[in-house]
Amino acid sequence: MKNIHSNPTPLRQKFIEYLTLNRKAERTVHCYVSFIYSLAKHYRRSPELLGADEIQRWLYHLIAERKQAPSTINLAINAVRSFYGKLLQRDIEALLKRIKRPRRPARSPRVYSMAEVEKLLTVGTEGNLRSRAFLSCVYGGGLRLSEATHIRIKDLDGARHRLLVSHPKGGRQRYTLLSENLLSVLRDYYRQFQPKTYLFPGAEPLQPLNKSTGQSIFYGAVAKAKLPDRGGIHCLRHSFATHCLENGIEITVVQMLLGHASLHTTAGYLHVRAERLAQIESPLGLLDLKSPLIPS
Repeated sequence: MKNIHSNPTPLRQKFIEYLTLNRKAERTVHCYVSFIYSLAKHYRRSPELLGADEIQRWLYHLIAERKQAPSTINLAINAVRSFYGKLLQRDIEALLKRIKRPRRPARSPRVYSMAEVEKLLTVGTEGNLRSRAFLSCVYGGGLRLSEATHIRIKDLDGARHRLLVSHPKGGRQRYTLLSENLLSVLRDYYRQFQPKTYLFPGAEPLQPLNKSTGQSIFYGAVAKAKLPDRGGIHCLRHSFATHCLENGIEITVVQMLLGHASLHTTAGYLHVRAERLAQIESPLGLLDLKSPLIPS
């Protein structure tokens, strides 16, 4: 598909500005604009000239003919609501209520055990201080990849043991944990690399680390530590959340650390790993049942 941000039409530019002003993530902006572009291309007409019936047939086309995934259909519906309902101020809800949103089957996040994370951060990064510092930030703060690549030097608050997440998804800045272990690694890293603005600069010193480089750091450490792939670097964020809950941190605190708008999202981590289940003793095992069943 062509670059939808190059030479945009006035209407497309207006939509981009609306989404940006409403603090939508860059990836979300691109996604929503792409859907409306595809809708217009499907009918070869400007999207503002399309009516509810045409929008409905396009959504049917995505669902029944192109067999798009549930997540894709949900994004398309969100794009339609933002463009027609919010930007153009049309009454689109009557149409959208006729379309049942698809639901993906719930599945537990894939995580590493604490022993596996320890192996990743030691064996997997042996001899590479930058990799250890970067992956320690991702796991130690429960960060998304883009949040970790955009950490600035001034975001670190060692005195209060907290890290400002200054480039969050959705624009909601928050604080997360900056443990003594992480501080120790970052001090060593800083002494060696002397970063200026971003903690992990890219090829250009004043630009953040490229996200693809961050993924490469992760996969290199996974291979070196001989660990299974649990779904990319994002599994470290899943692991952080799971380990916090397993160690008794209140779910509302974990919600705040992760930056989740809804507690329902955080509740997705309330699963029990098989390894953890093996460590848990039934309450029955805590009772004193040594007395005879029948009095002698």
